Amino acid sequence: MKFGRCVIHSASVVSGGTILADGWVNFDGGRITATGSGGSWRALAGLENAEVVDGRGEWLTPGFIDIHSHGGGSASFEDGPDSIAAALAMHRHHGTTRSVLSLVTAGLEQVKQRLEAIADLAAGDETILGSHLEGPFLHPRHKGAHDPSLLRSPDSAAVEALLEAGRGTICQITLAPELPGGIHAVSSFVQAGTAVAVGHTDADYAKAREAFDAGASILTHAFNAMKGLHHREPGPVGAAIGTPHVMLEVVNDGVHVHPDVVRVAFDAAPGRIALVTDAMAAAGAEDGAYRLGSMAVTVSGGVARLTNGGAIAGSTLTLDAALRRAVQQLGIALPSAVQALTETPARAVGRSSDLGRLEPGFAADAVLLDAGLGVKKVWAAGHRVR
Repeated sequence: MKFGRCVIHSASVVSGGTILADGWVNFDGGRITATGSGGSWRALAGLENAEVVDGRGEWLTPGFIDIHSHGGGSASFEDGPDSIAAALAMHRHHGTTRSVLSLVTAGLEQVKQRLEAIADLAAGDETILGSHLEGPFLHPRHKGAHDPSLLRSPDSAAVEALLEAGRGTICQITLAPELPGGIHAVSSFVQAGTAVAVGHTDADYAKAREAFDAGASILTHAFNAMKGLHHREPGPVGAAIGTPHVMLEVVNDGVHVHPDVVRVAFDAAPGRIALVTDAMAAAGAEDGAYRLGSMAVTVSGGVARLTNGGAIAGSTLTLDAALRRAVQQLGIALPSAVQALTETPARAVGRSSDLGRLEPGFAADAVLLDAGLGVKKVWAAGHRVR
């Protein structure tokens, strides 16, 4: 059942890097209208028309925000409205209340059609933040699971065509700034209001810094599909850590990045780590044969790899699992881990004023977790979705 008005009380509220014991949150009409602690929630007017949830012994966090995901529940974000709905439903079940829909490399006309479809859906569904273009402006040496025959350098005509197709809904684009026209493309997308991410790149430290100085503000799945962090050549990771406005995506599934390296990232860039899933269709589904864009993928033991070549091909991760791994296995403090699922990704895509915190005026997105950080209830835009 869906409710427009809800009071969640007596929970440990985790938001904004802090924990409020015996806290409560009230939301109405898709927005948080009041917060507090103790029994003061009982004085709220109109409780007889509200869903009242006792959160005693549980954690209440903002809704999770995934800025890099390709699908789930056996469905891909590239396969039209029904598939998008199925994938989003699976991720919402795991606490993700807002999603940026990621598209892998394809031909320009096909990418434009997919951008237009997502723009249409975003106009009627505020939980869809927009699209993320992961390609086609990627370096072939770091292609990962992208079709090398479709990779290309950016040019003004292609950039303008994509922006036009997206109609203002391209939240993020991943590109390799060292490609011919790369830095100019960074500037063009930034000027259009798109967050630019450096990724799938052969850039060294200097070129990555040039991209960040030009306005790029995200590092796509840090450590993956790029030069490593070397003590004399810090590469894109070192450039991102040393640039205060840059957020670093991390896929915390135990496959993409070693646990100790995830800890290093949290310590080196506090408040700037955005945990993402990079999930493909097999997330929340069975092992087997899948496709990621035009590429065949085999999923075994929950690990997705290209059928030919064996490169990692996205993940089967959900954000609640990333949270549990961060806190229970890596020892990341709960407020920091929650921030990496909520406030930081909201900031990365320019939505820090209304998403990612449990405060009056913010969107009524919330996740109630049990003591073991398992998802119990989920609200998105004020509606119960689990």
